[in-house]
Amino acid sequence: MENKKVAVIGGGLGALSGAIRLARLGFSVQLFEKNPKIGGKVNEVVLGDYRFDTGASLLTMPFVIEELFDFAGFTLSDYLDFVPIDPICRYFFPDGSVMDASADKTKMKAAIAQLSPDDVAGYERFLKYTERIHDLTAEIFMFTPIHEFKKLMKPRHFQTLFRLHQIDPFRTVHQSVSRFFSDPRLIQLFDRYATYNGSDPFQAPATLNIIPYIEYGLGGYYVKGGIYRLIDALETVAYELGVQIHTSAKVEKICHDGRRASGVQVNGERVEADYVLCGADAVVAYNELIDGHQNRRDKLNRLEPSLSGMVFLWGVGAKHAELAHHNIVFSNDYDAEFKQIFKHQQVPDEPTIYIAITSKADAGHARVDGENWFVLLNMPSLAPEQIWEKEKDRMRSVVLDKLRRLGFDIADRIEVEQVYTPEDFSELYASNQGSIYGISSNSKATAFKRIPNRSRMLDGLYFAGGSVHPGGGIPLVMLSGKMAATLIAENHESKISGLC
Repeated sequence: MENKKVAVIGGGLGALSGAIRLARLGFSVQLFEKNPKIGGKVNEVVLGDYRFDTGASLLTMPFVIEELFDFAGFTLSDYLDFVPIDPICRYFFPDGSVMDASADKTKMKAAIAQLSPDDVAGYERFLKYTERIHDLTAEIFMFTPIHEFKKLMKPRHFQTLFRLHQIDPFRTVHQSVSRFFSDPRLIQLFDRYATYNGSDPFQAPATLNIIPYIEYGLGGYYVKGGIYRLIDALETVAYELGVQIHTSAKVEKICHDGRRASGVQVNGERVEADYVLCGADAVVAYNELIDGHQNRRDKLNRLEPSLSGMVFLWGVGAKHAELAHHNIVFSNDYDAEFKQIFKHQQVPDEPTIYIAITSKADAGHARVDGENWFVLLNMPSLAPEQIWEKEKDRMRSVVLDKLRRLGFDIADRIEVEQVYTPEDFSELYASNQGSIYGISSNSKATAFKRIPNRSRMLDGLYFAGGSVHPGGGIPLVMLSGKMAATLIAENHESKISGLC
């Protein structure tokens, strides 16, 4: 059986990582990206003297990337330089206090002691608790395609399956964090990690407390030159392995006969393939790319989308030593913020403000006396009554006013600006209702069983990206590509064996 053609939809991290693995395994791979350049949500923009990453701004689990380069036959250090970040983030609390969070345990304990001495012991207990969740769940939930029964029923997974109660699935993130800390500022800080996969800490299961362990136990990193250098490196590797990358090539349909995918329609032309690896949002794929299968479409459309966001790219003509590489300015009422977003589908009155300034690490990303500010606000996914042009202006005023009260009066210092709303995320990246992280993990069903990497509706169709297992964020999205590519290769080998 000679045919080994794969059509890959999208040029995001999941699709790219899957394409690289498949090419290394001997498949003929064509990748189709609808935008002029690849990267998906991980992209970059240059506005005058200022350069910005437009998506992910912090890297964790760099060993995932190293493993991909090793598998592909390349040396990671020849292409990328990962720089540990310390502090990982500077937090500005509603009462005016400030705290630097660090993966260095001694520094972190000292920072907590200064903020709330009684909570130092609680932090040590919390780290042990999050480490236990990590040790029990990482292999099965992050590195295994859990929808594949044969892979799930491996002896090494039995420890987790028999100890599910120890991964804290029945409390919410907020309920469990509150068990370890008495200071509301620290509770708010650790509640925040539910937003890393676009979820509400007051609804999402406490198993997501694995996320702070990954950051504080394993460390956070910056990619020298900007996160988009990762895309550049993967593109180089893909080309070296023979992947054909087509940009400005919009996939309009996944071709199938009702049972099996047979290729894609791109810019009006059919491209035959033995397998299709879809890196586009799986919900959008079933809505727009796959004819038929209405029941599956209806089921997916009932799933709650994750957080979206509003992003301001600001070239600021001033230096601010009081800000770190990563900064969070918390809202006064975190619970109210998430109720507005998820329960009422409203733009929050006072959103939490995230500010990343890569010129702190790469001076060339801004003019000598300036800084490049990536400002992200938590937002709901799209709803009919939202008028985003108005919300954009309102949020700009809200953010600038709050920053001014903190001592950062930048309104007259903004030299260049670009703004993204949930509508832009929907249009640019074909994300489900403008969501950034696919579906939310606000219920146990979606937290523990995201959309599978292999379609049950169509043979030969596989999925990668933040909307499917194992979830959003750089390492997990890349692992989704690994899982999809591995399943394709195994399916192909089984077909060959069946013919022998």
